[in-house]
Amino acid sequence: MSAEALLALHHGDGFVLPNAWDAGSARILGGLGFAAIASTSAGIAWSLGVPDGGALDRDTMLESVGRIVAAVDVPVSADLESGYDDVATTVRRAVDVGAVGGNLEDQVGGVLFGAEEAADRVAAARAAAPAGTFVLNARTDVWMTGSRSFDEGLARLTAYAEAGADCVFAPGLADEDLIRDLAASVPVPLNVVAGLASTTDARTLLALGVRRVSLGGSLARAAYSHLERAGRELLETGTLGFLDGAVSYGELQQRFGAG
Repeated sequence: MSAEALLALHHGDGFVLPNAWDAGSARILGGLGFAAIASTSAGIAWSLGVPDGGALDRDTMLESVGRIVAAVDVPVSADLESGYDDVATTVRRAVDVGAVGGNLEDQVGGVLFGAEEAADRVAAARAAAPAGTFVLNARTDVWMTGSRSFDEGLARLTAYAEAGADCVFAPGLADEDLIRDLAASVPVPLNVVAGLASTTDARTLLALGVRRVSLGGSLARAAYSHLERAGRELLETGTLGFLDGAVSYGELQQRFGAG
């Protein structure tokens, strides 16, 4: 699927972009009718038994992204964390595995890059995949790890747009008035993650002017939480209440293409 199709979603009334962590979760989400899917670095890390936050190298992360791409027939945006050791190489590798977009963070290990350096990294990503070929979503973690200053966040996101980002991403921003102000102030479409700092639902976020609502690791957290509750019930009582409402074996087989 094309980058143009993904980019067009940002310039309509807004859309919800769910985050898959493996081929199976991507197939389920794609089958529900979402217009595009993103990967989640947190979910991929957890699926491989390690914590989020740089525990996986670029090759391992992009192998997982490639499996997600292969499982669906809608555009896939890759969570590229901070771009690893070389932003341009990372973007080109993401394109090679079939991603038509990607997020780029402005921090490593909870420490923000300087604003100028971060903008240069966005420019390097843009140069590696020209506009129209890859939807570049530049993220600031000001509201997650920095000063939480609205002015700083706006300045960074504006600079990232000027450096070539197609959209900008503000995880950790939860105040609805500030979300509305930010959406009206940035020069490109705004992405906000629901289910992290913000518990505002997707419809409300779209009404505030957000054009892309993603979920980060929230769907993976929900799935692992259910697994943990099921395992605890089985261990402690031996009962099977966790199967109430579960998709049947045959239905799940159909989800994955069995005749």
